[in-house]
Amino acid sequence: MLMRWNDPFKETKTLQSQINKLFGDINPLGMRVQGEEMPAAMWAPPVDVTETKDVLGFKFEVPGFKQEELTLNVENGALTLEGERKFEEEQKDKNYHRVERAYGRFYRSFALPANIDVSKVAATLVDGVLNVELPKREEAKPKAIPIGTGSPKSLGPGRKAA
Repeated sequence: MLMRWNDPFKETKTLQSQINKLFGDINPLGMRVQGEEMPAAMWAPPVDVTETKDVLGFKFEVPGFKQEELTLNVENGALTLEGERKFEEEQKDKNYHRVERAYGRFYRSFALPANIDVSKVAATLVDGVLNVELPKREEAKPKAIPIGTGSPKSLGPGRKAA
């Protein structure tokens, strides 16, 4: 006898539903879309972190955000970015068939090296990308030290050549 298996993930969905009931509804929007429970609205914008000899750079993807909706701080050796994407008011005449974009507050924090010049940090928001540049202090940049030639006398008193 051949048994038909309609949904191979049914048991997993049931287990997830039981876990959600046990810990409470972690979805702050509390919405269901076509029988699917929305994923938790925990999210953070993706970021690229780069470094050159002069600058530590961050590029955050924050499409749809305006400057005043983002808070960027550098303090206590950390760079932090905060913001919130709000879900539009639910309308009686609008049916949502799928909601996949993440909503809610986000907070990103990155430890910074000690050689950052916080007085010269620059940030620009262009086409949904927040570009943050943190210049390094002049004294923190690598400095080549010339190696001289000469006799052991040039090493100074009480020192011997290796």
